[in-house]
Amino acid sequence: MDPSTVDGPVRTYGDELAVVTVTYSPGRTLDAFLDSLNAATDRPVQVVLADNGSVDGAPERAAEARENVTLLRIGENVGYGAGANRGVAELGPEVGWVIVANPDLEWGPGSIDALLAAAARHPRAGALGPLIREPSGEVYPSARELPSLGAGAGHAVIGTVWPDNPWTRAYRRPEEPAERTAGWLSGSCLLLRRAAFDSVDGFDSRYFMYFEDVDLGERIGKAGWQNVYVPSAEVVHLGGVSTGKPEVSARMLAEHHRSAYRYLADRHPGPRWAPVRAALRAGLGVRSRLATRSAA
Repeated sequence: MDPSTVDGPVRTYGDELAVVTVTYSPGRTLDAFLDSLNAATDRPVQVVLADNGSVDGAPERAAEARENVTLLRIGENVGYGAGANRGVAELGPEVGWVIVANPDLEWGPGSIDALLAAAARHPRAGALGPLIREPSGEVYPSARELPSLGAGAGHAVIGTVWPDNPWTRAYRRPEEPAERTAGWLSGSCLLLRRAAFDSVDGFDSRYFMYFEDVDLGERIGKAGWQNVYVPSAEVVHLGGVSTGKPEVSARMLAEHHRSAYRYLADRHPGPRWAPVRAALRAGLGVRSRLATRSAA
């Protein structure tokens, strides 16, 4: 299928590559991100740091020291998806491939080239994601199915006490390491065909953080594109400095549950689903308070 036949407005772009990373006082992880990028691809790559109000000076130092790095000062914390959208909007029409990634990643050698090679094998791919490892070496389940109301509730309610429950297994699909399509891919590292990203108007900025990648993956699929998991490309997720502070972690937990409600509520609109939305809001509110209390 020719991508130009996919539903939605499709603009023609060049074949150049850019990386957009949303920064918020990323600390030393940003240097590891940028240093390892050199071995991830043989292609020249420009980097845009979409900065959500860092105060540690790391983005400024990186932009000053590296010719291929541009600092976009947003000036406030607009969230991950909105920040990524602004970074992509800064790119010229010569850029047809955009990687949106967290600044706390280390790139595996050849990882970006492996993603680009997979894109050539999958001309309908709108988003491609690598295998993501934790620092321990454990594989993070980054290619998942779209959460249905039932499966999402089962995963949310008992996933923490019974991690291997059938709803969580079906959602995460951890036993399938082969290259394949998925319902959505982790937004911590995505290679995006820019025409596909444009055709769905990018990330939904209503999601401050969490579930913006689930929502994007679903909309990419509905627009006729594919989300492709590429385990031959590997990255390591180090864990961000900016999210390790207790007050930030508490907000992250609250935002996770708020975004989960938004995602499910958006897909069950109208009076018919009002009781279900009310139950979801109450249940997720209780779960959020318990999770925040236990993390304190």
